[in-house]
Amino acid sequence: MSDEFEFADKGNMIYETEAKGFNPGLIVLLVVGGLVVMFLVGNFVLYYYAQKTLPPRKKKPVSKKKMKRERLKQGVSAPGE
Repeated sequence: MSDEFEFADKGNMIYETEAKGFNPGLIVLLVVGGLVVMFLVGNFVLYYYAQKTLPPRKKKPVSKKKMKRERLKQGVSAPGE
């Protein structure tokens, strides 16, 4: 009876428990990396599309006070002075 419970090959158990398939950490890394790459590519595509289709921004009108100040800096007298 004692022969039934003896393990003839104890070292074989290590090889049987060998991991099969992908490492879970690698799967998480690939999924997160893929999402980041998709996000960056999507942003680039949207930016490129917006540059092509949207009209250029309108510039803010310059106030008369600022125009007068700029002309005085350049040495040109403002009209009416």
